[in-house]
Amino acid sequence: MQTAVGTDLQLALDLLERGQLVSIPTETVYGLAADANNEDAILSIFKAKERPTSNPLILHFANLEQALPYTTHFPPIFEALYAHFCPGPLTFVVPKSSLVSNLITGGQSTVALRFPAHPLLQQLLHKLERPLAAPSANLYGQLSPTTAQHVLGQLNQRIPYILDGGPCLHGLESTIIGLQNEQVVIYRHGGITTEMLADKLGYTPPIKTQEESGILTSGMVKHHYATQTPLFLGYKSDDKEKSALQITLGPKALIKGPYLVLSQQNTLLEAARNLYATLHEADTMGMQEIYVEPFPNVGLGKAMNDRLARAAAKFSDLDK
Repeated sequence: MQTAVGTDLQLALDLLERGQLVSIPTETVYGLAADANNEDAILSIFKAKERPTSNPLILHFANLEQALPYTTHFPPIFEALYAHFCPGPLTFVVPKSSLVSNLITGGQSTVALRFPAHPLLQQLLHKLERPLAAPSANLYGQLSPTTAQHVLGQLNQRIPYILDGGPCLHGLESTIIGLQNEQVVIYRHGGITTEMLADKLGYTPPIKTQEESGILTSGMVKHHYATQTPLFLGYKSDDKEKSALQITLGPKALIKGPYLVLSQQNTLLEAARNLYATLHEADTMGMQEIYVEPFPNVGLGKAMNDRLARAAAKFSDLDK
């Protein structure tokens, strides 16, 4: 199967309705979508990505009205957050209804619901009139794609079509939240920061991003978002000046040897938008190692530090 890339919304719709996979643009990263009501199509997501079926998928809807039949309860506090942040990079973990296949939830009683803001995907979801199940459009555990070409580089000949919506605006996956003991908790850091949620909630939501009670939703596994080149948090040593690549938040005058800058303006927003694209570029440079300057652990910096820690865990564990 040769994978085509284009902007044909009707072709994407036809393929999805026939149970085929389509890579879709979102404001965060590109997703790999299937009709959420077609179990054969859902299974093909796991096959194409080489993803364990125990790892839950996220359901994507045009709006909350479309989503309500797929949950038995959407809490009032989630309605308030939805009204403020959606459509946008926020995902809600709620009790699933009987309409949701166990393949989507990894056999769990909860399901993750998201309302993406990308205009092309919004058109597609309105026309389809049912949800899309969609993880990121990459091979399992590898770098998330933020352009159609990133998807093609990993999934060529595995899927029929990539709907090209241009570079992703945010560049980081959605924030995933749930409710525990009547309190909002964060399962995955993302485009909606802890501080933004705290401003609306009146308290700082607890962080539950580790696998303490199993993989509740996407992005909680220890090894994830990894480059092919060994990646480490920190700064390369002088003896690795030429063999290793340094990635920095902003321009640095004292870096020796090859390096890439995430933000010429030295801002977390620009760095987040460029993070995955820069890591994709770094993987093509033939370096022995990649080092990434840690980010301030505030705002989007928390999400980027989380992704890099999971990427680096793959290589640090190999050293043990």
